[in-house]
Formats: sequence, C-alpha cells, structure tokens
Amino acid sequence: MQLTILGCHSATPKISTHPTAQVLEIKNHIFLIDCGEGTQVQLRKYKVKFNRIKHIFISHLHGDHFYGLVGLISTFRLLTRETDLHIYGPKGIKEVITLQLKLSKSWTNFNLIFHELTSKSSTLIFEDDKVEVHTIPLDHRVYTNGFLFKEKEGERKLDMNAILNDDISIAYYRKLKQGADVVNERGELVKNETVTKPPIPPKSYAFCSDTAYNEAIVPIIKHVDLLYHESTFLEQHASLAPPTKHSTAKEAASIAQLANVKQLLLGHFSTRYDDLNDFITEAQDIFKEVDIAEAGKSFTI
Repeated sequence: MQLTILGCHSATPKISTHPTAQVLEIKNHIFLIDCGEGTQVQLRKYKVKFNRIKHIFISHLHGDHFYGLVGLISTFRLLTRETDLHIYGPKGIKEVITLQLKLSKSWTNFNLIFHELTSKSSTLIFEDDKVEVHTIPLDHRVYTNGFLFKEKEGERKLDMNAILNDDISIAYYRKLKQGADVVNERGELVKNETVTKPPIPPKSYAFCSDTAYNEAIVPIIKHVDLLYHESTFLEQHASLAPPTKHSTAKEAASIAQLANVKQLLLGHFSTRYDDLNDFITEAQDIFKEVDIAEAGKSFTI
C-alpha cells in the first residue's frame, strides 16, 4: 500500500501550496482521495496514470476538496476515456457535477457512477475480494466523511519443507492457502497450521479530512497503520479551531494516541504558517510517530 500526497494545504492555494488531494495504491487499485483545484496538474507532475483511476472519494463539498473534480472529468473525456468512473461523495455531488457538464455541453463518453453518501454512521461503501472502504463520519461545518481503507486478510503462506515432509499432494496447495486441513498421500489428516504460516498482516489507512476534535472516530480507526488527520492550526491559533470546525496538531496527536495508531500524518495546514516542522514539534508532545504531508511525498504502508 502506498500513499502519495498531491496537495495538503487548506483553502487558499499558492504557487508552492496545493489544496487536498491524495493517491492511494492498494491491491492493484489507484484511488483518488479528494480533488482540490489543480489536482490533474499534480497527477501529471507525479506521473499518475489517469486511466488507472476508477474510484474517486470526496470527503465534503468545500471547494478546496472537490473544485478540481469537474476539470479532471472533462480531461478524461478529452482523452477519450471509456472506462466507468465511480465517485463517492456527499449527496449533492451528482447535481453540481452534472450541472457543470450540462451547461458546458461536455457530457462524458464514459459512465459516471455517483455513490451519494448521507449516513451519519460508519458505512461500507466499497468492497471487492481484496479491499474494503468504510466512511468515517467527521464533525465539520458541512456533511463530511473521512475514509478507512483496509486490505482483507490474504492467503496463508505454504511451509514447503513441512509440506514435503508430510507427503501432501500439490493438488491440495490451494486449499492449504485458504486455511483448510487436508489428507496426505498416506491418508493422514494434516492440520493446516502445521504446514502453513500466517498471512502477511493486512494494512490499513485512515483519511480524516476537515474535522473538529472528535473522539467518536476513535473506535473506527483503532490500530490503523497510518492515520492522516487534519491539523489546520498550531496552538497559538487554537482559538480558531472550534468556530471553524478544524483541529490543531495537538488535537490530531491526541486522536492518534487514543486510537493507538502506528503512525500519524498531519496535513491541511493553514497557509499562514511558513515552518511546517512546528506541527511535528507540537504533535510530538503527545504522540511520537509523526510526519507531515508534503506535495510529492510518498508513504509506504
């Protein structure tokens, strides 16, 4: 699983700062998470193949999180895309995107499939045989979700020395990987755990977009490998967090500590700050494993 940051600052873009967008590579999927202004340029810059993006997850309908979406869709059309595109986001996203396409006479030549979200509790919104995606209800000024991306547990690993010693036919290898007990060439029942090893532990990533401090999300994100949590403000501006429904670096660290996550990634920085290392310093007073998002930076989970 690999996360690439395309943008990580809050609402006002500058030459050197970009609004929220991320790419998550997970089990042969490339998921786009949020799509602020200029996302398609960032995708080009960091060499993400457009045609591999089949699922886009939008946290909420504030411009710095989705104003780049209609432009990206229009570019897909110009590139003669044919593959279906699934968009997951708050109710209203279909109306705003299709209105822009209608008025600009830019209807796509591929299927746009909208999955509009309204639930205020965590919901499974995507699943295949290898991956699950759940919403993380957040506390912001408009309806907002984060997203929890989880690998499903993989197959068990074959212990070939033990398998050969137990005279197990190759015909049963598939069953062994699936966790089944089998009968060997001598007619003896062989317990699975004696000839296989546990699968690689599945990885998980939680994306917590704009939100006030909200301990209600802790049970949903418990023990994730990587938590991205917004940290718009440092402590000197902590008084701005409650009225704007944003968080400070220390509040993000508190959530990470309560959820016992492995690593915290801070982002959505106010452009008022020049030295982003101050966010790490303040967060590490509470939680040690902290890093900061930065455009072009990748994290392997």
